[in-house]
Amino acid sequence: MSLSSLKTISLHRFSLNFAANIIAALWMLVGSTRAFSWVKPTFVQFALFALLALGSNVLFSWLAADTGSTFNEQGLVSYLIWPMIILLAGIILARRAGNQGLVFVPVVLWLVADTLSALLQSIVQVLGSRGWLPDWSYSFLPILFLVLFLWQTLALLWIFARRQRTPWWERMIVLVGAVALLTIWQRNVADQPIFKQTPVEPVLEEAALYKQPILLQQALASIDPGVPGKTDWYFMGVAGFSDQNVFRSEINKVRELFDVRFGTSGHSLALINNTYSWLDEPVATKTSVLQGLKKIGQQMDTDEDVLFMTLSSHGDQDFIHLSNPPLEMDNLDATWLRAALDASGIRWRVIVVSACYSGSFIDELTSPTTVVITASATDKMSFGCTNTAEMTYFGQAFFAESLRENTSFAAAFKDASLRVSERENFMGFESSEPQMVVGSLMKTALPEFEKGLFDKTRASIAEVNTDAESMPINIVP
Repeated sequence: MSLSSLKTISLHRFSLNFAANIIAALWMLVGSTRAFSWVKPTFVQFALFALLALGSNVLFSWLAADTGSTFNEQGLVSYLIWPMIILLAGIILARRAGNQGLVFVPVVLWLVADTLSALLQSIVQVLGSRGWLPDWSYSFLPILFLVLFLWQTLALLWIFARRQRTPWWERMIVLVGAVALLTIWQRNVADQPIFKQTPVEPVLEEAALYKQPILLQQALASIDPGVPGKTDWYFMGVAGFSDQNVFRSEINKVRELFDVRFGTSGHSLALINNTYSWLDEPVATKTSVLQGLKKIGQQMDTDEDVLFMTLSSHGDQDFIHLSNPPLEMDNLDATWLRAALDASGIRWRVIVVSACYSGSFIDELTSPTTVVITASATDKMSFGCTNTAEMTYFGQAFFAESLRENTSFAAAFKDASLRVSERENFMGFESSEPQMVVGSLMKTALPEFEKGLFDKTRASIAEVNTDAESMPINIVP
């Protein structure tokens, strides 16, 4: 049946036409030509669904926008291009077929489908903002939203091709061309949403300029000397990359864990690069890291005390990023860190590097008195560096979960490696392959060091076991 013979008869009630167009769009989305039997392409319906589609897309863009985003005219223009193209296509089809009833058919079907798609995306966005979606879905959702955008247009082309009974090879050519065009267009305008965060050049406040030296000196002054005759643990954390909050969050949470659970309060230092912490926390630079290590080395008994140092940032081969614009910083490389540790006089060390390619730190940092733990192998990436996360995949598995449930670093590392591997496999990521190397002297000394560190954990585990043993057991015959 040709398009010239297509007849669309409006129903008497506005609400019935509205419902019929929704049903028509649903038939279209499953590739059925029954959509032509339902569609009611009046000018009023076109105007209504044009407003609804625009409104639902504005809603989704607003929900997906970062805090502080403003209306972006370019994003609105980018969206309006497609309804206008489809309306123009309807006008051309109507003239060629000699059927004026075709003018609004394509655009009404597309606008209804787009409205439904945008509303579905808005619902998903609300669920995500409330934390009701699984972690793996966040990498899948951008693909889903692209598929929805392609689907509504391809389904429209498909039912028109079926209606005109075009050969299958013509349909394939049109569909493949449309997929290529739409995908390229969508990627090119991906940075032009209807609501967009205006880029702001980082500015260092005058107050921060003078406050930073004070913050560092206060932090260093708060590091107390160890107790003679007792193994004291010292904690030092470095969050290297300022533009993502996950690194600051991870270091602060790990410091809290060690201060509260492992008794490093008064023996801990955190150096943080973050856009919003200039007035609150000392920044992480090579200078502050070196001063921090030297201060800890002065306060501890290097024969009996232990440093636990953790670094969290983006990484590359043999270095992690130190970045905190507008301040220009040198990155922290493995060779420099080893020299700084040696210069500090700190003998016993447990060092955790949470970054991509962090396994490349192992060769430089390994010594007889050092434990080196990395979130990935030398040639592997690690995952979880997003603004929505509180900790990276490895940080969550090792610090937040495994260290709370085990009484040795080796057991915690083994447990964390399994957790990370399971999560990465579930997400479809290549395994990061966390690494752990224990120096020859540390193999003997570490169990004794761990006794004091994990006393609270052992006590809590024993308490749980005691409670379990004391519970009455009911035997049911």
